[in-house]
Formats: sequence, structure tokens, C-alpha cells
Amino acid sequence: MRDGYERNITYLRLSVTDLCSLRCRYCMPPKGVPKRDHGDICSVEELVEIARAAADCGVRKVRLTGGEPLVRRGILDICRGVAAIPGVEELCLTTNGLALPQLAEPLREAGVSRLNVSLDTLRPDRYAYMTRGGRLEEAFRGLEAAAAAGFTGTKLNVVLMKAFNEDEIPDFVSLARRYPIEVRFIELMPIGEGGTAQFLPAQAVPDACPELCPIEGSGVARRYRSPGGRGTVGLIEPMSHRFCARCDRIRVTADGKLKPCLHSDQEISLRGLRGEALRESVRAGAAAKPERHHMNETGRSQAGRNMHQIGG
Repeated sequence: MRDGYERNITYLRLSVTDLCSLRCRYCMPPKGVPKRDHGDICSVEELVEIARAAADCGVRKVRLTGGEPLVRRGILDICRGVAAIPGVEELCLTTNGLALPQLAEPLREAGVSRLNVSLDTLRPDRYAYMTRGGRLEEAFRGLEAAAAAGFTGTKLNVVLMKAFNEDEIPDFVSLARRYPIEVRFIELMPIGEGGTAQFLPAQAVPDACPELCPIEGSGVARRYRSPGGRGTVGLIEPMSHRFCARCDRIRVTADGKLKPCLHSDQEISLRGLRGEALRESVRAGAAAKPERHHMNETGRSQAGRNMHQIGG
């Protein structure tokens, strides 16, 4: 499935809920988000049908997102349904990790092949502040449960923030040296609750850890490894090194809107569509993918929604 700029679209990020068990300051409103009526979000069957249509059009990788996908009722049914779709080669899930002690093994059994765990600090007080009350030890227990369940290739998603976690860069890099994981440092984007005051370029990571050696990239990530390290370090740089020319993804929100680009307000409604009509709309969404975002010029994303409403 090609877009208008000859990019091959093979990756679907499918949001299953806009709810979350945490309220991170750059993502969620202070009081969280109200629970929506059941009919306002896609059913399990609708989500699986959308993923099937995307696979028919050439998508090979699906990532389930939120909000926090593990608070979604029926999440295991969604995983089983998507994993069974012909053509889906990889089913991933992004989570804050808090529910993994209960769900890591069932997720593996349901067909999830890899996890990304969001973790912006290794200090309990900072974690409680950023998440508005979360407990760091619960996130660590989730990581332990994922390893015990047999998940490999786990990635830690770390949003870089000036005056918050920049002094922890060496600590996170040390994790990638000691464990077979990839620590991915992500630049803060001016979307939703996020702003530019705490922006820290990802180049701060190799600057702080000059021992890091460049290795082959993966997707849109620049990657590094410490000498003798068991894991890797990745840099996701939507602001500093605009990677739009290599973007291979489309997104679908929990209420069934296809977004050709995270930072565009363009949305195509998929609800109520079936069969070829649904596939045509997926292809139309990919074809409408813009050449690039304009955050560097405008200083603000044009997404039209907060991040938790789109899918992280």
C-alpha cells in the first residue's frame, strides 16, 4: 500500500481506548478523561475488522495503543483476533506496565509478540509527580512480569524532558548496557498537554554518553550500543531530525477515525464500513498521508486531539 509520496505503508497503530490508569502531565488532563458511552468507541469486532482490512491492504505490523490499552475491556479478545489475521506478522502493544503482573502471560498466549513500556524516570518521587500519583515499583513489577512471561525485545519508551529527566540519561543508558532491552528516548512533541518549554533534543543522549557507538537504525530510530552492552539505545526525533520521509504508519483512533498523520487534523471515519468499502477507506487514508509535519514552523501539532485520544 503506497501513499502519494511512494512510501510503503505497512504499520498500523490501533488505539483501543482513550482511558488510562495514570495521568502523565504531558499527555492527560489533570483530572483524567471521562469514561465515554460504550457505543462511542469501537467494539472488539470493529477493531479486529479494521485491522483485517488494513492487513488486506498491505499492513504487516499492528501496535495496540491507548490511552492505556490494558484497561480496555476485552483486550485479550482484541489481541487474539488481530494476531489471527492472515498477513499480520507482528502484534505489539504499548503499555505503562502497571497491569502486566496480571496480564503478561495472557497477552503472550493471545499472540502479542513484543511490548513497549513507557517509563520516563527511574526515581520514585519523579514518577509520582509526572504520573500524578503512580508508584514506580508497580512499573518495575510489570517489567519483571513481562520478562517472566517470556517477552523479549522489550523497549522502554522514555520521553525526554528538560529539567525533569535529562540528568537520568546515563542511568537509562546503563539499563541498556546491563539488560537485553532497547531504551528509546523520544523527543517531547507540542501536542495536547505537551509544550515546548521542556523540549530536549535527543542528541543530548549521545552527548551525555559519548561511549555509545552508532549501529544500524531500525524504522525511524537512530540506534546505538554501549561497548559490551546487552541491549541498545534508540533515538526517536520527530522535532530535531524530521523522519517523515521514512514514516510507514497510519493510525486509527478508538472511535474509529483513521489519521493519515499524527500531526494532521485530517480524519477518515471507518465505523459502519465493511468489506471493500472499508478497504477503500483505508487505502484512501494512506493516500492522503501528507509529505511531512509542520511543527518546526508552527511550534504546535495540528493533530486536533490530545495524544491519549489518538494513540501513543
